[in-house]
Amino acid sequence: MTAASTAPVMIAGTGAIASIGADAATLYENLCAGRSGLAPLRRFTPESHISRHAYEIDDGGHPSGDIGRWLCAAIAEATAAAGLTEAELTAVPVLVGTGLRALRRAEVWWTGGATLSAPDLHFGPVLRERFGCTEVHTVNNACSAALYALGLGADLLASGAHDTVIVAGVDTVTESMFGLLDRANGFGVDRVRPFDADRRGVLMGDGAAAVVLRRHGPARALLRSVALNCDAGHVTAPEGTGIRAAMRDALTRAGIAPDQVAVVFAHGTGTQLNDRTEAEALAEIFCTAPCSGPLITAIKSMIGHTSGASGLHSLVVAVETLTHGVVPPILGLATPAAEASALRLCEQATAATGITVAQVDAFGFGGVNAVALVEAAS
Repeated sequence: MTAASTAPVMIAGTGAIASIGADAATLYENLCAGRSGLAPLRRFTPESHISRHAYEIDDGGHPSGDIGRWLCAAIAEATAAAGLTEAELTAVPVLVGTGLRALRRAEVWWTGGATLSAPDLHFGPVLRERFGCTEVHTVNNACSAALYALGLGADLLASGAHDTVIVAGVDTVTESMFGLLDRANGFGVDRVRPFDADRRGVLMGDGAAAVVLRRHGPARALLRSVALNCDAGHVTAPEGTGIRAAMRDALTRAGIAPDQVAVVFAHGTGTQLNDRTEAEALAEIFCTAPCSGPLITAIKSMIGHTSGASGLHSLVVAVETLTHGVVPPILGLATPAAEASALRLCEQATAATGITVAQVDAFGFGGVNAVALVEAAS
């Protein structure tokens, strides 16, 4: 399956919240400064797990992670930046990408720590109460969910069904997923170190991100394409053929040559298989010589893996990068992995002139791959 915008779509506003920033500008500033949101587990008992840290939002001890508030905060920031009025919001569809939805709230309910009703499992009620939104759709599609929602949003605009669409992503650290990753690793993970030779695995993070897409009007950046596929190669292991196909499809749909891409926001989970597969795909498509091609960065090194929201977090930061011209570093990159030796890994915040096109990667369990290309607004 593929979805894309065949003509540029206006990104009229952005918003984000994560462990190191309650808005998009602060998040970007802290990423460029190399600040990490890594901290001891707050939301559940660390003694039950091998790994003891995550990239959680410090929400004052909210046991289930306040995903409704985070989602509303990101959307409010994006819609304010786009100049949308409350009256306009009622008619704008909202597409929300998520990997885990309200799973943490269900975990707390199961252990007797909170009440739970069916509406609590959906985003429609909280968005209707806060913004008056009447059309809310959820894309529950693993770690690429928010970019899948982005592709669907672009398609809604291209079809003429709507002139404005809100796309968002949200997720929180859940104990069941944290424990699953913990046991899959088999040893403690101290931090996320994408593309490092000594990387040990992934740790989860909290957060939400949102963008307002429009067919016309002022833009912070242009969404040039979104390419989606599902290679179904393996339940958890990434498959290089599908990832390379998604990258090539995004370039083709946008009419952009590989040498026009200045920076790639990699999926970069810090796991052995993902980083190797992604690095090999990036090298094949972009590197005509060692250390040629675009700068490569990976923001999970500072905010962890925000699951279904992660792709949109990267896209919001990509828009900031296109605006300000500084690429955030890959924090903790001490010894680049051999398979990434051909790449221009961003080891420190890098001011680069002429950054006009950025690629954003997101790859999920089951081989659901998504790649987006964004361009600076003229």
